[in-house]
Amino acid sequence: MSPNKEINKPAISRSSSYVSLNVLPENSPFQIDQPTLIELVEGKSLQKLQEHGGVDGVASALGTGTDCGIFPSTEENIACRRQAFGSNMHKKPQQTKSFFHFFIEAFQDLTVMILIVCGALSLGFGIKQHGPKDGWYEGGSIFFAVFIVTAVSAITYYRLERQIFDKLSKVSNNVQIDVVRGGQVQQVSIFDIVVGDIVCLKSGDQVPADGLFVHGQPLRVDESSLTGVIDLIEIDGQNPFLFSGTKVADGQGRMLATLVGMNTTWGQMSHDAEEQTPIQACLNKITSSIRKVSIAAAFIVLVVLLVRYFTGNTTDENRNRQFNQGKTKADDVTNDVVGIVAAAVTIVVVAVPEGLPLAVIQILAYSVKRMMAKHAILVRKLSACETIGTATTICTCQTTLNQIKVTTFWLGQEPMEEGTASISSLVVELIHQGVALNTPATEFEFAGSPTEMAILSWAVLELKMDMEKMKKGCAILQVEAFDSQKRRRGVLIGKNIDDTVHIHWKGAAEMILAICSSYYDASGMVKDLNDTERMKFEEIIGAMAASSLECIAFAHKQIPEEEYENLEEQENLKEDNLTLLGLVGINDLCKPGVKKAIEDCQNARVNIKMITGDNDLTAKAIATECGILRPDDEVNLKDVVVEGKEFRNYTQQERMEKVEKIRVMAGSTSSDKLLMVRCLKQKGHVVAVTGALISDARALKEADIGLCMGNHGTEMAKESSDIVISDDNFASVATALWWGRCAYTNIQKFIQLQLTVNVAALCINFVAVVSSGEVPLSAVQLLWVNWVMDTLGARAALAIATEPPTKELTEKPPVGGAKPLVTNTMWRNLLAQVLYQTVVVLTLQFRGDSILGITDKVKDTFIFSTLVLCQVFNAFNARELEKKNVFERLHNNKLFILIIAITILLHVAMVEFLKRFVDKERLNWGQWGVCILIAAMSWPIGWAVKFIPVPHNYILNVYRIQNVNIFCQM
Repeated sequence: MSPNKEINKPAISRSSSYVSLNVLPENSPFQIDQPTLIELVEGKSLQKLQEHGGVDGVASALGTGTDCGIFPSTEENIACRRQAFGSNMHKKPQQTKSFFHFFIEAFQDLTVMILIVCGALSLGFGIKQHGPKDGWYEGGSIFFAVFIVTAVSAITYYRLERQIFDKLSKVSNNVQIDVVRGGQVQQVSIFDIVVGDIVCLKSGDQVPADGLFVHGQPLRVDESSLTGVIDLIEIDGQNPFLFSGTKVADGQGRMLATLVGMNTTWGQMSHDAEEQTPIQACLNKITSSIRKVSIAAAFIVLVVLLVRYFTGNTTDENRNRQFNQGKTKADDVTNDVVGIVAAAVTIVVVAVPEGLPLAVIQILAYSVKRMMAKHAILVRKLSACETIGTATTICTCQTTLNQIKVTTFWLGQEPMEEGTASISSLVVELIHQGVALNTPATEFEFAGSPTEMAILSWAVLELKMDMEKMKKGCAILQVEAFDSQKRRRGVLIGKNIDDTVHIHWKGAAEMILAICSSYYDASGMVKDLNDTERMKFEEIIGAMAASSLECIAFAHKQIPEEEYENLEEQENLKEDNLTLLGLVGINDLCKPGVKKAIEDCQNARVNIKMITGDNDLTAKAIATECGILRPDDEVNLKDVVVEGKEFRNYTQQERMEKVEKIRVMAGSTSSDKLLMVRCLKQKGHVVAVTGALISDARALKEADIGLCMGNHGTEMAKESSDIVISDDNFASVATALWWGRCAYTNIQKFIQLQLTVNVAALCINFVAVVSSGEVPLSAVQLLWVNWVMDTLGARAALAIATEPPTKELTEKPPVGGAKPLVTNTMWRNLLAQVLYQTVVVLTLQFRGDSILGITDKVKDTFIFSTLVLCQVFNAFNARELEKKNVFERLHNNKLFILIIAITILLHVAMVEFLKRFVDKERLNWGQWGVCILIAAMSWPIGWAVKFIPVPHNYILNVYRIQNVNIFCQM
């Protein structure tokens, strides 16, 4: 029997004639239409597939060859297919939002709508009272101020939508796919796949479109993204239907793309919900709580002002009573009441920190862009940037720590150091077969296990292996995928030249040795593997492990023809009485910067755990070299180093007691890794996990932050991760941690700055109205302060975000997931500034004219300018939450200095040149100097208050009020 016979169920009959019932568009170059393709694939109808001539018939109808792909592969042909069947883009349910959308959305806020109504009434009554020339100022000023505030918000959101989110989504989803076009394999973007493409799939790939299995090894596909059921579906001739978004867990083959983009099953199911990060969710709760408080305060202000007005206790600018019962005109009363309502509503507008969630997005987006541009760290989900900064534990594998290279080759019981010259050609050929054919790789450069890469590189460079020649000379008949329990992978091949059939196994040396009964020596002789010889091999393997070498073995067996006849009935390959081909030792050299990065993480009290499939000797040697294990760990080595089997067999209580002490888990499986992640999360840890293989996908998804290795990571692992580390180096994992911490800290800095002005505005207006019945600032002035903070705040957030991670960040303990976002330190800092600003403004309000010798008009302008400048100077205090020197590294942040300068210039221009707009008087140089001096006092106050210690226990945790989310925790 020919060895090229497939050992799977017979494929669908591909007859050359078929009946087509398609109704095709006129002049269509294709013999099958899209509705038919949808019915064919989504319905999984084998009968309809048969009616269309099987896979070959469908390919022919699409003008595609199952071997050569699209031909000719011209731009015109590709464009024609894209026009007929669509592009491979999963559009959002709604198109990218326009600027007009954000602008209208900003106007839909209730408080803004009330201000618009007030502005309209004020404008109407003002023109009626004073004529068009002078009567439009007050109402027009409110309209203009509202327009500026909403326009700034709309512009900022629009720019983020267009420049950051769309770009981030495109970069994170852009995957390179191997396709056959014009008889040549080439890489194209997943977005460039068209109907009719022959797509090459291998273990770890994401299926880029709906399609039909053409030929190759049977695929095992994870369809949980579609069905929600974690199960592997076998795809072969009897079940050839493949769906976009699913992932190939094992096997390799080719598929015919039949549906792309929104026409695929995944495209019809998918929807991109707007991502809300944990901090944003918390800030929305804070904003909601402050809004409730400010509405209550505004209501009290409104009642007090109305009572004082209608009881005749208020006067106009000429000291005349505003309301005289029976004498004051209705128009005047209405105009005055509108002004009172506008002032009360404006308090809500200024007091509510609407810009906080937006600032968070800006800070996170900037950090994401910096990590992508400077460190080649791709953040796939915006929320991962903040979550990585709170990580308390990192579970990593040895591939992120070490550079992997084959350094030792043993044949029999002798080390080979002179290439292939002294080795039998038969043994060399068998090793070539075992390396080239027993691998998930389809070519020399591939994405997969670094161990596989090291072995392939060694075989090509040292043993002169021609991988393409080996693949053409042999046919792969059956594959047994790598099993994390058995820790080996097998393949059944048939040699085309002599029709012989062979089994090759490759895996952990101790596991391969256990299934061997003989071994080859360098001359090609087969020797018996008795107990004595077996012990010698075990000593060799142990010595390699003790030298930090990962030991991989190769085994082989030729199958007699009579045994091969029965293989069709067997599901698993034979794994007994094999002949040991050789051993290779793979040296895991510690990558540059890894030891220092691990030391920094440990100093920052982030736990580093290494989870590996290597035996305990190798794992301990690697962990010691990288600094995960220290010399003092020898005393309690049993607590810090465990094997996966031992951890698995613990009771749940034992695991929970011991999991935090464990630093190395050797001989582990993907299930052990997942189990450890779950235990750590139950203990309250924020867990980051690194991985690259298909088996790592579940642990990457389960972790708070999944980090996939970009160079050798499978598409399944990448899709399951939140961050992709391009250089596969733990030092980059640590860099992502520091940038995450930096982003988290910068968010806290801006929250302190923003809450200061919001709380201060609320306190100042409320206290002033309750005590005197007067509002220190008009609606237009309050809106100007709000605009300054929105503009300054949004730009200051960006400026603060440009400050890179500092050394202090690596010395702080992790935030974790249970600490409040607004800390005791932040409350201390902001309350000191709020108290100072409130005292200053109220003092000026009640005694400013006598203290400074100025008129009421000038006093109002003075108060207005002082309050604005206090926020500007307080922006410097926000640069440091705990350090007393807020000017350190200020010269490096030119953007921050520029924003401060522009804000001051804009305010001066407003007061000096638009005085009628804000209904205020100009200030002279001396008065400006006093304003600046008073505002600058916030610096020494900010410095002095940092000497006040804060309690370790969070005050707002102790005095928690039911359902008040300002105490929101992450």
